[in-house]
Amino acid sequence: MRIAAAQTPEFRENVGAALDYAVRVAALAEADGVVLLVFPEGFLQGYLTDERSARRVAFDLASAEFAAVLDRLPKSGPVLVMGLIEIDDGRLFNTAVVVERGVLLGRYRKAHLLRGERAFEAGKDSPLFAIGALRYGINICYDTNFPEAAAKVAASLILCLSNNMMPREKAEIFKPLHNAVRGERCRETGLWLISSDVTGEHDGRIAWGPTAVLNQEGQVVAQLPLEEPGLLVFDFSCDGQDAGARLK
Repeated sequence: MRIAAAQTPEFRENVGAALDYAVRVAALAEADGVVLLVFPEGFLQGYLTDERSARRVAFDLASAEFAAVLDRLPKSGPVLVMGLIEIDDGRLFNTAVVVERGVLLGRYRKAHLLRGERAFEAGKDSPLFAIGALRYGINICYDTNFPEAAAKVAASLILCLSNNMMPREKAEIFKPLHNAVRGERCRETGLWLISSDVTGEHDGRIAWGPTAVLNQEGQVVAQLPLEEPGLLVFDFSCDGQDAGARLK
């Protein structure tokens, strides 16, 4: 099956621009026969960790406002997995939604939170999703530092939504570590992993990604170039044999 991950600019408090971008990328993916397309952590509203900002932009997934978001998304093409800020009964969550043709299939809430994410509550569930024989689960960024988060994905593929926009000095330190940590999870679980991250610079901060595919041995078998948006398209076999990747 053909899967894909988008490496995107960071959209902060501009849902309209994020949706426009997602629709364009989804059209490219659909034209290429992609069945599953992953976007970064916090893609829809931005990775906003202060409570006031997060509450200002958060979506209740049962609301008319979020229904309007779903209506903007394509009614054909790949299943979309997208990061956003969710509010539910007054509680904030760092969430990934799974959407098929404008219909919400489910969600995953980030389970392991950084100290800077005190505005959010931790998720408790690790739902699994399927497209035919392809079964997948979700980790969000810091989740991949914890073996138990990956171990709960009793499937063939982990989707890792990330936002690694950091001060440059910190970004330099972590630049080689993201894939290394994710590779450990792949070796422990025997799962493949595809990651999606933001890229760009603002206010002294930089994001390099990486947006990549790692195999069961934790090896990087495909990766987008750092520092530029793009679409990583990968032919994934549910028996664990890959057929190659293309960059767009």
